[in-house]
Order: sequence, then C-alpha cells, then structure tokens
Amino acid sequence: MKDLYLNQYLFVVVFLLVAVAFPLLPLAIAWLLAPHRPAATKNDTYECGLTSKGDAWVQFRVGYYIYALVYVIFAVETVFLYPWAVAFGGMPFGGFLAMMVFVLLLVEGLVYAWAKGALDWK
Repeated sequence: MKDLYLNQYLFVVVFLLVAVAFPLLPLAIAWLLAPHRPAATKNDTYECGLTSKGDAWVQFRVGYYIYALVYVIFAVETVFLYPWAVAFGGMPFGGFLAMMVFVLLLVEGLVYAWAKGALDWK
C-alpha cells in the first residue's frame, strides 16, 4: 500500500520536473549557443526600420485602457457563450438560467460603463 502512494507522488514529481524542464531547457540551450556581442547598435530601439525620434515613454489617455478592458470583457464573454450555445440542446434549465445570470451581469456592466460616460470618445 505504501508503494502505491509513493508511485503516485513519483508521478507528480516527474510531471513537475518535466513541466519545469520543458520551457527552461530550450532557453538554456539558446543562451549557451547564442553569440554574446553587445553593441550600441544592437541596443538601439528599432521600429519599422526607422530611427526613433523622441522619447519612447508616451502617456496614453485613460480612455484607451477603458476601451481595451471593455473589449476584453466581451471577448471573454464570447469565449464562454460559444460552448454554451453548442451544448444548448442537451442542457437542463439550470444551465440556461446560469448563463442568463452571466449575460445579465455583463449587460449590467455595459450599461454602467455607458451611463458613466466611459464609452464616449472625447
């Protein structure tokens, strides 16, 4: 019985070791084999083949972030709605009710953002 438990833990330990080694091993090999010749040209900011003008740290308006967050929220909503729509035919009423509560919460968030003027482009 004790060997059975040890085998289960051994499986988890081996799995964790492989999970850690899988991304780190290629990074280590690339670090060892890559040429290390830093130069001022290599450390320059490169964008579209053009020389940078001005400071790279530019402040963006908060409105851009709000639009991005609203987009992410509705993209995640789509990710959750698609499997629900596929399984809709064999779903009990509780599944329908749970998804309607989810959609209601998202619509409530949209109405709140709209009422606060977060979606107005100024």
